[in-house]
Amino acid sequence: MKDFFDQGDLVAVQTTQPLDRLLDYKAPAGGCHVGAFVEVPLGPRKVIGVVWGPGKGDYDRSKIRSVIRVLDVAPMREEMQGFLERAAAYTLTPMSAMLRLATRAPGLSDPPSMRKVYRPGAGEPDRMTDARARVMAALAEYGGLSFTLKELSQAAGVTPSVVKGLVKQGVVREEDTPRDVPFPYLDVDFGGKDLTGDQAGAVATLNVGISAGTYGTTLLRGVTGSGKTEVYLEAVAESLRQKRQALVLLPEIALTAEFMTRVEARFGAKPAEWHSGVTMTERRRAWKMVGQGGAQLVVGARSALFLPFLDLGLIVVDEEHDTSYKQEDSVLYNARDMAVLRASLCSAQVILASATPSLESWANADAGKYTKLELTARFGTAVLPKMRALDMRGVQLPSNRWISPELAGAVKSRVENGEQALLFINRRGYAPVTICRACGFQIGCDHCDARMVEHRFLKRLICHQCGESKPIPEACPSCQAEGKLAAVGPGVERLTEEATELFPDARIATLSSDLFGSARALKAGIENIAEGGADIIIGTQLVAKGHNFPLLTLVGVIDADLGLQGSDLRAAERTFQLMRQVSGRAGRADKPGEAILQTYQPEHPVIRAILAGEEEAFWKAEADERRRAGVPPYGRMAGIILSAPDVQTVFDLGTELARRDGPLRQVGAQVFGPAPAPIARIRGRHRVRLLVKAPKGVALQQAVAKWIGGVRPGNNVRLTVDIDPQSFY
Repeated sequence: MKDFFDQGDLVAVQTTQPLDRLLDYKAPAGGCHVGAFVEVPLGPRKVIGVVWGPGKGDYDRSKIRSVIRVLDVAPMREEMQGFLERAAAYTLTPMSAMLRLATRAPGLSDPPSMRKVYRPGAGEPDRMTDARARVMAALAEYGGLSFTLKELSQAAGVTPSVVKGLVKQGVVREEDTPRDVPFPYLDVDFGGKDLTGDQAGAVATLNVGISAGTYGTTLLRGVTGSGKTEVYLEAVAESLRQKRQALVLLPEIALTAEFMTRVEARFGAKPAEWHSGVTMTERRRAWKMVGQGGAQLVVGARSALFLPFLDLGLIVVDEEHDTSYKQEDSVLYNARDMAVLRASLCSAQVILASATPSLESWANADAGKYTKLELTARFGTAVLPKMRALDMRGVQLPSNRWISPELAGAVKSRVENGEQALLFINRRGYAPVTICRACGFQIGCDHCDARMVEHRFLKRLICHQCGESKPIPEACPSCQAEGKLAAVGPGVERLTEEATELFPDARIATLSSDLFGSARALKAGIENIAEGGADIIIGTQLVAKGHNFPLLTLVGVIDADLGLQGSDLRAAERTFQLMRQVSGRAGRADKPGEAILQTYQPEHPVIRAILAGEEEAFWKAEADERRRAGVPPYGRMAGIILSAPDVQTVFDLGTELARRDGPLRQVGAQVFGPAPAPIARIRGRHRVRLLVKAPKGVALQQAVAKWIGGVRPGNNVRLTVDIDPQSFY
């Protein structure tokens, strides 16, 4: 195919606008290459697009408009075009939406220019104010990265005049610099550590594939604290030695700060970051430098997969089992699976790292599709924590208490020894339900079929589906009775309240995403805990995600049975993963750890498997059960979510779809539904689901596309396809 077009040649341009086709334009003066990012006219607007290939010319040539200009950014490589096309076909997503994912950086159409940036200076303020302290803290927080005046003001929560005042005193430096510059060079020989025999063996195996420049996926499975990070950082070093770029995906922004410190210790400089916590200036810089080769390593969230790498040689998916890798809105994709797809198209290696891998990855390794490497012991002198169940059926607790006397005694003992204890409950807020004791009314969201969660620390009721919030009322909204509203059930805030009463002299820190206004504040809270700034940590799922608290020696799980409720086919797997992960926070340094699981079902197979540590036996049993049921990873599934303001409209469309299931039956697939979604109304829209189940290996996407193509949703009706659904809400 022709890859350069002279002025006036017809080119096909894929835009980011919601159109279902490529658009023909005339190449601009100077011509353009395939993959060039361009600005084109669309009606009265100017929009960004990519030259996808030659134009069709099936339109009156005199009416075809010209490309306005070629943007001064690296062109999209053929591998990236193929990745977007394959990802769109797999997820049944319009190409325009995929291209939006790949161009999510501000100012891409801006010409090269200079800008004023602000960095830490050497001076001291003549007097310290709260506003000035916030500016200095913001600069220190981001490790000396550059800010624009607006970004620094917003990050510190001050007016620009405060920053300008600090510039005059030399506390902040104002510099003119090119808008986007390469990231510091990473030295692969800077800070390598001595590895254990297991670690060195894993590194040697990984480096074979990386140095060969071929595709391969490896499941790096290691117990918590075994040093998986050190292993894959050595793999990153090998990729950089081969002059290829590397990408490390993390499941949680809160993990980024600690990880960036470890990268800097290993390579002598910090890499590019890509997630919602970095400034827009740095996002644009990262996007452009990745395409030009000015960023050797990117550490980012799942969307970093769609950056325009010049030569990507390695992708690491850390905590690959984590559900946050599945995007549940807009484009529905699983970053773990898309990482494998992208690597296969650019001859890169993938490392899927986890102490508790997803069953999908375990099955692929078991079948020989993935290489499997295991680290079976903790690094250094640390040993795995002892785990035991505490049978709550015989424990007499008041109705408003959840910490058993035995667990409370264990916590007290650890704190008195100068150690830390963690109390874990996987439920945000103060209480999941607020009920009127006079009439039985439960306060729900006005826009969703969901109960509002009390967040007492914020003095608000919040809907965890749509984010709607309102003050906690004094009287029942239904019967107007005053003083009769009662919180039912525990959340992390209520647990904090109970712990404060039980341990009045202890320093208590609560880790929940709702309680931190910014990623910076969350990072500061985590660092404070790691440095010994708390005796007792009360946490949600956030604490299970890879944090290292050296003084933490006791983990108490308040309700180990919580995740086993409901009909989610992954309930057992997720409970097993979560309990093993959170228990693994204990005893990661020189003092032995212990995990106590409060449970009302100590004989449950999942609880027994957690305590026994027989992980391989658990995966095999879970795999056998899924295989018999014909569900993932031994079958295919697709979810169809219909939503509209009118409930009858979505049920009528769902019924029509179920009746016209011929394309699915042709490939041996079944349709279940329509049925109300478990949360049947969100943001005022009624929701109906259909579930498609098919044998493994069938061409499910083509059948689904043909099936839904046979109906036309009416006005204000949304039809969303979720290939390989992870949740069924």
